[in-house]
Amino acid sequence: MTEPTKLTYVVPPEQSGWKLRSVLLTGMGLSRKLLIRLRGMEGMIRVNGSSDVLYRPLQAGDTVEVELPVETSDTILPQPMDIEVIHEDDYLLIVNKPAGLIVHPTVGHYTNTMANGIVHYWQAKGESYKFRPIHRLDQDTSGVIAVAKNGYAHQFVSEQFQKGEVKKTYIAVVYGRVERDAGVIEGPIDRDPDEPHVRIVTPGGAPSTTHYEVVERFTAATVVRVKPVTGRTHQIRVHMKHIGHPLVGDGLYIDPDIRPAAAPAIERQALHAETLSFIHPDTKERVLYAAPLAPDIAALIESLREPSLREIEEETP
Repeated sequence: MTEPTKLTYVVPPEQSGWKLRSVLLTGMGLSRKLLIRLRGMEGMIRVNGSSDVLYRPLQAGDTVEVELPVETSDTILPQPMDIEVIHEDDYLLIVNKPAGLIVHPTVGHYTNTMANGIVHYWQAKGESYKFRPIHRLDQDTSGVIAVAKNGYAHQFVSEQFQKGEVKKTYIAVVYGRVERDAGVIEGPIDRDPDEPHVRIVTPGGAPSTTHYEVVERFTAATVVRVKPVTGRTHQIRVHMKHIGHPLVGDGLYIDPDIRPAAAPAIERQALHAETLSFIHPDTKERVLYAAPLAPDIAALIESLREPSLREIEEETP
């Protein structure tokens, strides 16, 4: 049986005299939506071991305890699936998502998603949580992804995404030889008016920034480490195409007629979410989670190291 997660907070001297409501919202970082819900549940908020009113002033040293309600994902069908867990605690589940897997069920696609597998994974352990993905990865992008196990954790980390405080790195294999060792791509992104499911760089789009650095060069392709500052849909794929280096295997953002024949094939865009870093909702310290490179991208890079595709530097006397 899943035990409720409990938050504990000791009122610091600078918050002495604050009302309990202010301590909960500002000191502990609870959302107003969660606070409203907790108010309707007896005994979920306690001060020094006893239930208390939200508008009574607190003193330095008072201990505030909040019990988070246990939730379930009743609308998601549990489905056995191999789930590669990178980290798990009372607040978060961090997994290495394989390519080809949709994160959350959608209309007409209720099974074979990461959500189905994670709900089954929890049930197999005798646990029950509501599936709360904190962010998304494209279906054909592999790598590290974070799932919250309660509303507080979801809100705490989601706010960091909104403020641009989450640090992410991706490994991508792109067509062509990227000449600069590192660069910054600034290009506003919006929907293509002719193809709404496609994004383009256009003056009227949302401001978007991507940093990149070269990891390894080959004749037909380049391995780059990419750090998106903003989080637009398809941002890395759109920005790399914008500078003339679309991702290997990306059927949406490169014309098959002009795809370089020299680069080995891969069944999806060669993009892997390598690391994810943010402030943990419990410890309030920065954490970093990493996902090992997906096997198909690792094999692609190895094939590029073949002599016919490797960038060979001529020795000078």
